Amino acid sequence: MSTFTTSDGTDIFYKDWGSGRPVVFSHGWPLNGDAWDGQMRLVAENGFRAVAHDRRGHGRSGQPWQGNHMDQYADDLAELIETLNLSDVILVGHSTGGGEVARYIGRHGTARVAKAVLLGAVPPLMLKTDANPEGTPIDAFDGIRAGVEADRSQFYWDLSEAFYGYNRPGATESEGVRRAFWLWSMQVGLKGAYDCVKQFSETDFTEDLARIDVPTLVAHGDDDQIVPIAAAALKTAQLVKDATLKVYPGAPHGLVGEFEKAFNADLLDFIRG
Repeated sequence: MSTFTTSDGTDIFYKDWGSGRPVVFSHGWPLNGDAWDGQMRLVAENGFRAVAHDRRGHGRSGQPWQGNHMDQYADDLAELIETLNLSDVILVGHSTGGGEVARYIGRHGTARVAKAVLLGAVPPLMLKTDANPEGTPIDAFDGIRAGVEADRSQFYWDLSEAFYGYNRPGATESEGVRRAFWLWSMQVGLKGAYDCVKQFSETDFTEDLARIDVPTLVAHGDDDQIVPIAAAALKTAQLVKDATLKVYPGAPHGLVGEFEKAFNADLLDFIRG
């Protein structure tokens, strides 16, 4: 297992496959780097170096009491990139990981970054406010916290259904995909999982997006029940200077089936371009 220790003493697990130009993946909540295995293998087989870490509190990384907030997530990503001495990096973030990528650029700039991919990403702001009426009401996030606190095992199992759109008419459900989601989710420490809800839902990334000055692929399913597209990708694509918006009709939040195949093709085209 590959790990490095951050400046605040937290061990961060990462996977490092292949060689070539680095593509660094940031995962969604409440998963870990394994959620990117298909895309890591894809890019590594096509001449790139694939790196994915488990966010602090998640997966095989340390579970500290402190530091479970977006600024620290971004700083951990920066320390990973610096530890491996990566440059000309393509950053890829899904969901909360997309927020991590945006905040990384907001805090650390693009000196080491060549491109970015935001997939089903939470920026600019998930929470419904007077200035963001398209957002999700706070009651929904309170419900997530209550579910994690009361019976996280059952909550994660139930969440997997909407995450992959299996609750839609005609959807072909994979129990295996749902079991994998549950397994990854159960590896998150309760403290880190609970704290992260506030981070992905209430963090305003508007200023971070304005600092992105590299080509950016903004990809989102228009039937995303977890991060609805109206408050996310449609706004992000307007805020990022050099953004290309890709909308997948009928696609859910999680990469699955034909949606995953379509995104993989777009990802490969974008990182090769």
